Amino acid sequence: MSIDNLPPLRDIVEKYGLAARKSLGQNFLFDLNLTSKIARSAGDLTDMTVVEIGPGPGGLTRAILAAGAKHVIGIEKDERCLAALDEISAYYPNRLSIISTDALLIDWRALTIEGPCCVIANLPYNVGTLLLTNWIGSADWPPRFESFTLMFQREVAERIVATPENPHDYGRLGVLCGWRTEAKILFDVPPQAFNPPPKIISSVVRITPKINPLPCNVNTLSKVTQHAFGQRRKMLRQSLKGLGMDPITLCNNVEIEPTARAETVPVDKFVALANRIDQQ
Repeated sequence: MSIDNLPPLRDIVEKYGLAARKSLGQNFLFDLNLTSKIARSAGDLTDMTVVEIGPGPGGLTRAILAAGAKHVIGIEKDERCLAALDEISAYYPNRLSIISTDALLIDWRALTIEGPCCVIANLPYNVGTLLLTNWIGSADWPPRFESFTLMFQREVAERIVATPENPHDYGRLGVLCGWRTEAKILFDVPPQAFNPPPKIISSVVRITPKINPLPCNVNTLSKVTQHAFGQRRKMLRQSLKGLGMDPITLCNNVEIEPTARAETVPVDKFVALANRIDQQ
């Protein structure tokens, strides 16, 4: 399969000596069928500016551009990859911009983006969850991104979409994502699709922000879930003791059994707990 006339990605990696670095959470995707599937799963990109985190040698970048994205902004920490990305930029004139920095340091509000935009990324494993929680915890809501199509370790993906019906996976991440987004696992990606192959299965997740989530202070909700799931085997009457209110009274005020455990409490009840605390 060929999506453009650029050299095969393996040749690019060899040309620029781009051995994946574990310290950067890098696992490169060489399978063009797979990168194209990820790009397509983000929807119609014709009028879309796409932000890609960690493009590396540019396999997914090329698929996004070939899928018709109006513009791609790549955030790349690894300076070794810049020359390879410059080749893609020359092939797709005026459609690819690279910002050489750590994505965790980006001020997303300061990015100059015209028109609709989304995020598509094979996220580095070592920062993926933190990036997602930073996006979801933004003070500005709804965010400027219409959707996030992201790859995570399978176990992280399951935590993102988890509900009390999946108590083993349900936790702080599931509450935060369930509060402000609609999230769905689209498909799995086997280890052999990567170079080097990780020891785990990965999953592509589509996350769509809710325009009007339940009103709540994100910092308070994060604090509530931290206490509740930090001692998840304990009943709420015990795990919520550090929140500054009598936990039994707090639970009763929002119609939660104080003897309940965190993994049985739905998202809206966690929001109610946070709002009750802020009403003190």
